[in-house]
Amino acid sequence: MGRSMIKTARVTILSCLFVCALASHAAAQAASVGAEATPDERFAMHIQTTVVDQGHDAFASPYAGANSLSPLAQGRETWDATLFAGIKPWRGAEVWINPEIDQGFGLSDTLGVAGFPSGEAYKVGKADPYFRLQRFFFRQTLDLGGAPTKTDADLNQFAEDHTENRLVITIGKISVGDIFDANDYAHNPKGDFLNWSIIDAGTFDYAADSWGYSAGAVVEWYEGRWTLRGGYFLLSNVPNSPYLDTRFDQFQLLGEMEERHSLFGQAGKLVVTGFMSRGEMGRYDDAIAYAESHGGPVNTALVRHEATRPGISLDLQQAISKDLGGFLRAGWANGDYETYEFSDIDESVSGGLSLKGARWGRSGDTVALAGVVNIASSGLKDYLAAGGLGVLVGDGKLPHPGTERIAETYYDLAAIKGVDVAFDYQWVTNPGYNRDRGPVSVFAIRLHVQY
Repeated sequence: MGRSMIKTARVTILSCLFVCALASHAAAQAASVGAEATPDERFAMHIQTTVVDQGHDAFASPYAGANSLSPLAQGRETWDATLFAGIKPWRGAEVWINPEIDQGFGLSDTLGVAGFPSGEAYKVGKADPYFRLQRFFFRQTLDLGGAPTKTDADLNQFAEDHTENRLVITIGKISVGDIFDANDYAHNPKGDFLNWSIIDAGTFDYAADSWGYSAGAVVEWYEGRWTLRGGYFLLSNVPNSPYLDTRFDQFQLLGEMEERHSLFGQAGKLVVTGFMSRGEMGRYDDAIAYAESHGGPVNTALVRHEATRPGISLDLQQAISKDLGGFLRAGWANGDYETYEFSDIDESVSGGLSLKGARWGRSGDTVALAGVVNIASSGLKDYLAAGGLGVLVGDGKLPHPGTERIAETYYDLAAIKGVDVAFDYQWVTNPGYNRDRGPVSVFAIRLHVQY
């Protein structure tokens, strides 16, 4: 892998030693005071920290642009540590706050691949650790009757008894992905797959700042095996910005329907998620026409106007046996307009399998395999071919466009209670929809500690 990967490996070892020491201390503290919340508890506290070292070898690249993945071998590291502190002021009510420390960079400053290889890499990278308040929200659950059910204690969740039918209202700063497009096998870069377009529908252009968080409100109605969700969230002040539009002029509306079922005695669910973003955004063909008539670079920022960009996705997860499960996702978003927040993907299909290690005596381990095909609209391909830059991709030209195809596999090793080490590999074909560049092999080591 070269010197960069040797350096990355050294950083990983040092990070592992530091985090494991932290984990040992946290485990001792948890054992002394009792780590699990009960329905009668008013306060809860959890911690997590995640280190990801990721790199790739050199690959074929006859040219590159401002938003290209570097063709030179490189390694990058990201680290975050989060505190999950909660209080239950009255029955059914919860208030949670998540202060976080972040540090590190994604490969090529989180550019070059529409299905970016690390969901732990933000669009803002810094060499020194820095503080962010990622979540601060209020949740109220109102029981509506039906069979009794129980929520288990978890990150940002108290253990509490409820009824099967209930109303859940969430208000504050969260990630849209905390609630929408959830999937047990592919949704958490700290514990399962890493690739952006596998952990979420690649077309799900959800409202977010550069760290993936927004402010808004969600109402969820649980009724038997069905759940309906509706949400309102703030968009960034301009597309792909670190700052939210606090004037409430630009926003996103979300709707979701979830159906839970049992197939041959195994649990599964089907989720349909739709979004509609309303804000100042540019059409690709307008940007090309403006550049042709006025000169200068092709840039959607020059032709932005108030518009609406819709999208929809389908998410199916299904347990096949007690230790094997699979998922399928498919999504579409309007490809006439620029992506507002997430990534330059207009159509996407993904699927995979996840197997627990009970069959080889390692019940806490997981091995998984997934693949995704990401497609750019004709408008986006024309824009990239004219030299335009997207949210994540842009090689300066695109004479030979193609679909971006990615395969990912990982093995997650449960080292000790609360500590997991994962080894991840991704094969990226046509990065940035460009058949002239790649393919690319991406390797990663992930250490995750949670109590």
